Amino acid sequence: MAGDRGRTALVVRGGWEGHVPVPATELFIPFLEEHGFQVHRADSPAPYADPDFMSGVDLIVQCYTMGTIEPAEMSGLDAAVRAGTGLAGWHGGIADSFRATSEYLHLIGGQFACHPGKDPAERDGSQADNFIPHTITVSPAAGDHPITAGIADFDLVTEQYWVLADAYVDVLATTTLRVRPWDPWHREVTAPAVWTREWGEGKVFVATPGHSLDVLRHDSVRTIIERGMLWAAR
Repeated sequence: MAGDRGRTALVVRGGWEGHVPVPATELFIPFLEEHGFQVHRADSPAPYADPDFMSGVDLIVQCYTMGTIEPAEMSGLDAAVRAGTGLAGWHGGIADSFRATSEYLHLIGGQFACHPGKDPAERDGSQADNFIPHTITVSPAAGDHPITAGIADFDLVTEQYWVLADAYVDVLATTTLRVRPWDPWHREVTAPAVWTREWGEGKVFVATPGHSLDVLRHDSVRTIIERGMLWAAR
């Protein structure tokens, strides 16, 4: 897109290594560069606390699972988004970051709660214990949204996120968690799987699929994330 020139993206990656934050973000950095972004990489949220630097950032791509964020970093992140910096990410890198910081949860609008696992008799103690078949359902009202236009419902075998979300998220896609004999809940639960959120002058984009590189390379997942980054950017 020739119109996207001269913008700056900050890629913040780290936290739990199970989500391969460096390889995962490197998968998308060439796309950002092709769309005219100068990309800065950081291995902690420390740059958020630098208001001079953040004032020039048009897009934050965050892949930082769990971890902690200092008050000055959180304040700087919130101020940047309010001023127009976009914030985008996938899976635990944005929906399971900085669990102990309520201001961050308020900014994002949805928080990972669990990923239901396989039948206990089939588990072997690996990450694959939580890889189950499920469907990502594009919301009918999102059929013409620039992030999800033309994307049909699709199936994955990976972690299915049960997300606790508030009413201010604009849901583009959902996933329905079934009730299996070993589950403690008694009815199906539909959780947001892709959503956006407007915050001051800025925009937030979240996609919950993205546990591993093979999921991020799935055509629909990758397209949604690439479009979501561009949508969120200033």
